[in-house]
Amino acid sequence: MANDLLNQPETEASAPGSVNGQKGDATSASPAETGHELDAFLGKAFEEKPIWKDLFESVHDVFFPTKLPPLELTSTPIAVADPMAVKRSPLSFAISAGINLGILALLLFAFRNQIAPVVKTVTLGNIDISAWKPTTPKAGKIGGGGGGGAHDVVPVNKGHLPKIEKNPIVPPTPVQLDKPKIPIAAAIDVQQNIKLPDNPTLPLVGATNSPNVTLASAGSGSGGGMGSGSNGGLGSGNGNGFGPGTGGNVGGGLRRIGDGVTAPQLIHSVEAEFSDEARRAKYEGTVVVTLIVDAQGNPQNVHVSRTLGMGLDEKAVEAVKQYKFKPSIDQKTGKAVPVMVSVEVRFRLY
Repeated sequence: MANDLLNQPETEASAPGSVNGQKGDATSASPAETGHELDAFLGKAFEEKPIWKDLFESVHDVFFPTKLPPLELTSTPIAVADPMAVKRSPLSFAISAGINLGILALLLFAFRNQIAPVVKTVTLGNIDISAWKPTTPKAGKIGGGGGGGAHDVVPVNKGHLPKIEKNPIVPPTPVQLDKPKIPIAAAIDVQQNIKLPDNPTLPLVGATNSPNVTLASAGSGSGGGMGSGSNGGLGSGNGNGFGPGTGGNVGGGLRRIGDGVTAPQLIHSVEAEFSDEARRAKYEGTVVVTLIVDAQGNPQNVHVSRTLGMGLDEKAVEAVKQYKFKPSIDQKTGKAVPVMVSVEVRFRLY
């Protein structure tokens, strides 16, 4: 095709040996007369310039650019309708929404068996990991403990608990090799309706937290019994009961009033005085004071459990420290035992 463009068909006007329609010798035509061979393709004469002239014109154009006439716009804008300005028909919107919802419903129906079942979350409450506390049908009627030992260096033996009796005769002891003539089983003084943690499969009696099961040991306590406490019980307390506490029974702390323990009786009291601040403000009320009545009937560990303020709490404690009680009696043993009581001290202006 390029040959077709460059090589024009021979005609009568351009026959060989003729130039511009005139006959003559082709070899005698000059380049100016015949033109460049690219004239037919470019449509104009191909003019070659020296390199120094091109360089001069380029430098001249840089420093002295040719000023062109201002640009004139000859085109005119065509008005086009704004598709966003057209208000959409509510019917078309409803049809479109219905089609989309229908497609979504079909997809959910088709893949209904592929949806994983929802796992219900279970909220766990606080796990109680507190120390074991005995329970009894008589709420608030437990308290006390027991302990003992024989100053042994070896930890006390572990095993099942001894039986529970009202007035135990023989305290808990390790297994002895000798056989007495009148054998009496060891026992502790604990309420009958209290369930204690026990392991009857073990052969020895003793505290349940000892790792020693090879040597017979009553523990590092004193006064008979087994454990690290004293006074013929089992555990770390003071008494013939079980566990930490005082005065027998179980539950920790002091013996509680009830279940054979009588309440202390007030035999001497002192009237609490008003503070100057409360008297000037004519301030009245009741202060609750908690204290321990020991085996001699004296108040110990006196402190305020319900305050009133304005200096009346201190006045109430000062008065209660001067009280005198008839101590509580454990009817099982006939001995005085310490108990904890609360006293109300009322302040009233007359």
